[in-house]
Amino acid sequence: MAKTDAAGPQGRSKAAVVDEIRAKLAEADAAVLTEYRGLTVRELADLRAALRPAATEYKVFKNTLARRAVESAGLTELLPLLEGPVAIAFVRGDAVVAAKALRDFGRVNSALVLKGGLLGDRVLSSGEVSALADIAPREVLLARLAGDLQAPLVRAAGLFGGLQRKAAYAFKALIEVRVAAGEALPAFEPSAPEAPARPDAVAAAAPEAEPSESDS
Repeated sequence: MAKTDAAGPQGRSKAAVVDEIRAKLAEADAAVLTEYRGLTVRELADLRAALRPAATEYKVFKNTLARRAVESAGLTELLPLLEGPVAIAFVRGDAVVAAKALRDFGRVNSALVLKGGLLGDRVLSSGEVSALADIAPREVLLARLAGDLQAPLVRAAGLFGGLQRKAAYAFKALIEVRVAAGEALPAFEPSAPEAPARPDAVAAAAPEAEPSESDS
């Protein structure tokens, strides 16, 4: 008789939990692995509430089952992160917003530690997750970009001159994040200004005046 996995605390088999983890990783736009050792039940509830506006689900799994899930999904680079009490934040939206919520919660609850994560098929280190949290949300960056495009060239040059390094890093990081997540960037084709007509062309296009009777 084939051996079956023992049921877990919620009455589900280990195989079902492994399938759940693998499915959530596949469906999520991003995932962040954290260590939660020392957080109370109340603090974990507060963290889950803080992540809801970012469309993020925060779940705790046994590491043995999580390892089986990431191995079967071909995400072996995540295995070193699955040490100690680890919980996974599954992001179904803007990864920047979720990373910021986790980073901000960790600032006031030092027991929460960002271990790394996954963005699309790209594995992120803990430092890259923290850097992701420093990027402005997509809507803010798009609004800033729209304002800059509408500004006069001289004003835009002054703005980017003063914030050149910071703005360049933010936009480069945003592009990398979107591309890594599989998002196609929209093409931007500025319309060329219409060239003024040349005087000789205007003269050639003008109809010739008919001779008057006094000229005959």
